[in-house]
Amino acid sequence: MSFYEDLVMQTQMNFQKYYGIYRRGGTPYELAGPSKLSMDEKIDRLVQEIRDADCVIVGGASGLSAAGGGNFYYENNDSFKKYFGKFEEVYHFNGAFDGMFRHWNDRAAFWAFLATFLHTTLTAPIRAPYHDLDALLKGKDFFVITTNQDTQFIKLYPENKVAELQGDHRFFQCASCCQDDTWDAVQPVEDMIRAMGDGIKIPKGMIPRCPHCGGEAFPWVRGYGNFLQGKKYKEQYEKASSYIASHKDAKILFIELGVGRMTPMFIQEPFWQLTMGLPHARYIGVNNQFDFLPRQIEDKGMTILGDIAEVLTAAVKKKGGGVRNGLSGNCRKNQAGRRCPDP
Repeated sequence: MSFYEDLVMQTQMNFQKYYGIYRRGGTPYELAGPSKLSMDEKIDRLVQEIRDADCVIVGGASGLSAAGGGNFYYENNDSFKKYFGKFEEVYHFNGAFDGMFRHWNDRAAFWAFLATFLHTTLTAPIRAPYHDLDALLKGKDFFVITTNQDTQFIKLYPENKVAELQGDHRFFQCASCCQDDTWDAVQPVEDMIRAMGDGIKIPKGMIPRCPHCGGEAFPWVRGYGNFLQGKKYKEQYEKASSYIASHKDAKILFIELGVGRMTPMFIQEPFWQLTMGLPHARYIGVNNQFDFLPRQIEDKGMTILGDIAEVLTAAVKKKGGGVRNGLSGNCRKNQAGRRCPDP
């Protein structure tokens, strides 16, 4: 087990121990007092901390994508209606996740919904907050750890720069985890969308199947079923562990973006622990709901309570660049062979 996975396992036990606190939107950590800095001063400090760091480790969570318009997961809002309207009219789901957790008697209908979900994220352009973050990272040595499965980071950066701890919508696995194997989901999803047309079912013969046992396939993602924690999963943690280990004596800046109360154990709390333990580490968290800074790292960190998109845009302006001034040089072809969208 790599050390970052071990760290996540430890913080997972903390989550289970204090689950009631997390469920109420809190944290068991003793927190620092309110900051005396204004928002403008905090953004100045964010830009300066990035400039002074030898390297930056970004922790990107669901709040980052939501800030850029990917907010159809938890509620029946305009964004959900735009992409899932024909399903909402029939099933009255309260967001994409609600549809995933419902009981489906008709598997052809379920796969129509799931294919729509996957197609929506796979074909989404790189959202503005990601472009702004990329502008801030321009010229820096950096690495990304993300719990997002929506492929936003992987559309920007090569595989070796990103650790996807909760899976990736580009891949299928066996729903029963009969083999340690993942395979392409992009083309099958496109085929299902094309076959579905304006309907809300796919032909039953198109339901993705495991090539080994013949059972149903499922996206390689945590949260809905048997997440395959095999070779690909281990590789994500090994990438993160290797990067941190090779920079442990450097001035590392950990930037946490949009971690909620459901998954603090993958990014937020490991970042806190590493900031406490590494001699030159610094920490900045940006969140629109939770202003959590442990007292133990009060002199090494800062939180910014505000809209992530607005904070990153303001920081880019402070830096003296712009989201449209070009990416950091690592834009790549995605799994389907499409090039990254122009900013």
